[in-house]
Amino acid sequence: MNAMLPLGIGTWRLGEAPSSEGDEVAAIQAALDQGLRLIDTAEMYADGGSEELVGRAIRGRREQCYVVSKVLPQNASFDGVKTACERSLRRLGIDAIDLYLLHWRGSRPLAETVAGFRRLVHEGKIRRWGVSNFDLADMQELAALEHGGECAANQVYYSLSERGIEFDLKPWHDSHGIVTMAYCPLDEGRLPRHRGLQKLADGYGASAAQLALAWLLARGNTWAIPMTRSAARAAENCAALNLSLSRATLDELDRLFPPPERKKRLKIV
Repeated sequence: MNAMLPLGIGTWRLGEAPSSEGDEVAAIQAALDQGLRLIDTAEMYADGGSEELVGRAIRGRREQCYVVSKVLPQNASFDGVKTACERSLRRLGIDAIDLYLLHWRGSRPLAETVAGFRRLVHEGKIRRWGVSNFDLADMQELAALEHGGECAANQVYYSLSERGIEFDLKPWHDSHGIVTMAYCPLDEGRLPRHRGLQKLADGYGASAAQLALAWLLARGNTWAIPMTRSAARAAENCAALNLSLSRATLDELDRLFPPPERKKRLKIV
């Protein structure tokens, strides 16, 4: 999993308006043109419309993509997860999802969902599975299950200005070989407008968004999936891969956005 570039494109809020479809497809394709492979979507996004949009964007380019989708917790029973996955595959127009996540924890027993995921792997409908919006206690409970150690990733809210997971969850991910997938890596658009961050970015000839993404990618074992409807912005985000931050810059970022000193509630949107 880690041979892939750790930056991709998120599709939350994409696929909701037909009038924006052309721009949104172009944004996904621009990311692919820049060498990115990671595309994140979910059955919940636009009630399946996001998956359909991704399907249109990647048609004829499947080998260039690493597709992540998510199943809603109410669909995460042993049989329900298969039905939901098959719907997602039809919308995406592909034969297999590269990484399939439980969107958040619901009332279904985790063991039942894991069994459903493992059947999908066996049937070739997904390649890996993981979770989303799980805090440390949830991850530890999952890991204690038979086959729970097969979990490949946990997708959580993580950004320079939202670092709570660094207190205990991310170190646990790192020690167990689980990828941290960072959604809202630009803190829902707040970071690109941060004056102090932009001042630091000016020293690199970069944007505040590029600096924020470069910081996140430098954390290691972390994938970032910024959402954008703009092809130009998707291409701009890619430049974050080429930024190498100095120790002085990292120290200043810690001053502007201090790491957590205590356990914080996991942020979920």
